[in-house]
Amino acid sequence: MTEIRSVCVFCGSREGNDPAYREAAMRLGRLIGERGVRLIYGGGSIGLMGVIADAALAAGGEVVGVIPDFLMKYEINHARLTDLVITGSMHDRKRRMFEIADGFVVLPGGIGTLDETFEIVTWKQLRLHDSPIVVLDAGGYWAPLSALIAAVIAGGFAHEAIAELFTVVASADDVLPALESAPEPKEEVLTSHL
Repeated sequence: MTEIRSVCVFCGSREGNDPAYREAAMRLGRLIGERGVRLIYGGGSIGLMGVIADAALAAGGEVVGVIPDFLMKYEINHARLTDLVITGSMHDRKRRMFEIADGFVVLPGGIGTLDETFEIVTWKQLRLHDSPIVVLDAGGYWAPLSALIAAVIAGGFAHEAIAELFTVVASADDVLPALESAPEPKEEVLTSHL
């Protein structure tokens, strides 16, 4: 069992078209806050980022936003956070979020969320961390990601155990238990690409 004291959530700066995305972000934020787990996220007040931060704060949780300085001029940063860390770049933002989180969760989002997701999964494959990663497939949003991973394996570009670098769940209620019980990656997935 992995002890999760702080969780980094990657998610969209928009809410998307399906109400299931917002509902999942609200529920997960509330669960994180009620459990006393510190939420680490992108620092925004808009989209699913704002939804999850507001829900965690309303439940009495600690919320740390990490935002690059150039986004501050757009005034999208959340004003009521426990802490707001301002970084010099997007790269610094991802590195700082990585440094202060015990686990990672992916909610629906756009290409920025995809970038963060692939980077944190790749870092796990390269043994830069062994933290659990959970993908919350709200409304079936991440089915194409699962299909892409299957295609990468079928195409011979990765060991089949690469799919075990992250866990996919359908409900916000399953996220924290999945983080705590995530399996260790198999040696083959860590070395077969070398």
